[in-house]
Amino acid sequence: MAVNNRRQRRRRRHRQRVAHNRLVDRENPLEFKRYRFRPDTILFVVNLLRRFLERDTLRSCALTPLLQVMATLRFLAIGGFYSFVADTFDSLSPSTVCRTVKDVCHALCQMSRQFIRMPARHAADGVKKHFYSIAGFPNVLGCIDGTYIKIQAPSENEPDFLNRKGYHSLNVQMISDGKFRILNCVAKWPGSVHDSRIYRDSHISIAFENGQYPGLLLGDSGYPCKPHLMTPYPVPSSDAEARFNNAHARTRVVIEQAFGILKKRFPCLHSGLRTTPEKACHITLACAVLHNIGIDHNDILDIDDGVSGYKDVCPIGRNHNS
Repeated sequence: MAVNNRRQRRRRRHRQRVAHNRLVDRENPLEFKRYRFRPDTILFVVNLLRRFLERDTLRSCALTPLLQVMATLRFLAIGGFYSFVADTFDSLSPSTVCRTVKDVCHALCQMSRQFIRMPARHAADGVKKHFYSIAGFPNVLGCIDGTYIKIQAPSENEPDFLNRKGYHSLNVQMISDGKFRILNCVAKWPGSVHDSRIYRDSHISIAFENGQYPGLLLGDSGYPCKPHLMTPYPVPSSDAEARFNNAHARTRVVIEQAFGILKKRFPCLHSGLRTTPEKACHITLACAVLHNIGIDHNDILDIDDGVSGYKDVCPIGRNHNS
C-alpha cells in the first residue's frame, strides 16, 4: 500500500513538472496559440480556481488545477473533439478531458459575477467618457446585441434551436463597454428566440427601467426604442437624424468588435460546440469570464497574427448576428 502511494506521488510530481515546463516556455510562440493566454494569466486563473479544482485523494492520481486549466484552455482554443485535447496531454483520456472542461467551466461560471458586472457609479463616468470620445454620443453606458453560438442539433426541442440562418445555435445577449469588456452576458436562450425577447425578459432590462444604472444602452433596430435604450432611425428624414444614425453606428460597433475578439480567442464559439445546450451555455459564459480576465491583465489577443503578439485590441467590424 505504501509503495503504491509513493508511486502515485511520483507520478503526480512528474505530471506537474511536465505541465509546468509546457506552460513556462515563453520563447515558443506556439504556446500562445495553443492556450490563447500568456503564462502569467494562466497562473492567475489557476490560483483563482484552485479551491474549486483541488482534489485530495489517495485512491487515484488526481489532476492538478494547473493541468485542468490548461486542458480546458486547449479545448476552448481549438474548438475540436475531446480526443484532440487528449492527444496534447499523454496522460489524459477523452473522457477525462470532458469532465475537466465541465469542472473548470462550472468553476468559472461561479466566479462570473466577480468579472462580468455593470460599472459602479464611480466608474460609470469613465465608461461614458470613453464612449463619447468615439463619435460624440453622450451618456452611453454600454452597447447591446446578440450573437449566435453554433451547437450540434439537440435531442430535445430541436426546432427551438434552429435560428433564422438555418443552423442550430444559442442566442447569447451581451453588453460591452468601449474597451470591449463584457458587462453583461445572458447565455440561456435557444437560437430561434429574438433579441428583443431576450432583453425584455432579462434582469438588466428591469434594472435600467428602474433607474439602477445612470446611462443609456445602444442597440440595433431589432430592439425597441426606450428612454434607456437608443436605436437608430429606420429611415432618416433630416440631416440631424442622419448624423444621429452615424454616431450611433460608430459607437455601437464596439459590441460587434467584442464578439469578433471573443470568437477569435476562443474558436470553439465560432466553429460550434458539440455538447448539450446546457453545457454550451456554461462554456459560453466561461469564455466571457476568461475574455474579461485577459483584458484586466492586458493579455489581449493580437488580431493581426493571432500567435505571438500582445498589442492593444484591434477592431473587427463584422456583424455576427445580422
